[in-house]
Amino acid sequence: MAEITAALVKDLRETTGAGMMDCKKALVESDGDMQGAIDWLRKKGLSAAAKKSGRVASEGLIGIALAPGKAAMVEINAETDFVARNEAFQAFVETAAKIALTTGEDAEKLKAAPYPGSERNVGDELVHLVATIGENMTVRRVAVVEVPGGVVASYVHGALKPGLGKIGVIVGLSGKADEAIEALGKQIGMHVAATRPDALSVTEVDPAALEREKDVLSEQARASGKPEAIIAKMVEGRIKKFYEDVVLLEQVWVHDGESKVKAVVEKAGAEITRFVRFHLGEGIEKETSDFAAEVAAAAGV
Repeated sequence: MAEITAALVKDLRETTGAGMMDCKKALVESDGDMQGAIDWLRKKGLSAAAKKSGRVASEGLIGIALAPGKAAMVEINAETDFVARNEAFQAFVETAAKIALTTGEDAEKLKAAPYPGSERNVGDELVHLVATIGENMTVRRVAVVEVPGGVVASYVHGALKPGLGKIGVIVGLSGKADEAIEALGKQIGMHVAATRPDALSVTEVDPAALEREKDVLSEQARASGKPEAIIAKMVEGRIKKFYEDVVLLEQVWVHDGESKVKAVVEKAGAEITRFVRFHLGEGIEKETSDFAAEVAAAAGV
């Protein structure tokens, strides 16, 4: 039997786009013959994944897995919303989120981790799923929040099933881990899903974003023709409003429309250590097409 080297497996993977374990099995089945391995993968429908890898994937699901004092959240993208309702895809997202509890926030480490019930790793299992379902799919990002001795709560907006949806939030809270703090954590998750804060506290606001805001507000204030001393005070007041828009602790609590989030948390005897919000597909440039224009171009008119 021919020796199946790592280099041979790598060449086959680059040629077909199939998963590493599938490439190795194909070479074993074909006794090391490259063309025979390619044909084996084609017959199994696995090499088709390579043709799909360049297509934009901005749909899919956010998945959340929970453990005591810890939560992991993943975004797995597909091309169409239809795939989000596929049971095999949902099972993959659920499993990936559970694995992320141990692999952490590095998406590459997640993809390299063994996939339960399979000889493949997570990345190769996804390639297999691509070939099975027929759409490009990607592991886009991973977040893990851990608070030893505290609470990590979650909220999924518009959940298709527990822990799976299009907007996900995980929130870490230090303090006594009891039902009241867990309930507060879920309420904070709902608040974050609705208000989309950029930072937890004023000190965590991106300095570049703050400077841009100050520049814009200064120019707007100067248009009033007021003296620089007055302009400085006007900008100071407007920056306070800016913080109320983008900083979680400075926002008005959506559940009563009056209190500040920091006051609600302090009253409960807790402290928010971190929050993460994923909105499916945010930041991905989606392809748009004009079907009539495409037909006209094809017809040469």
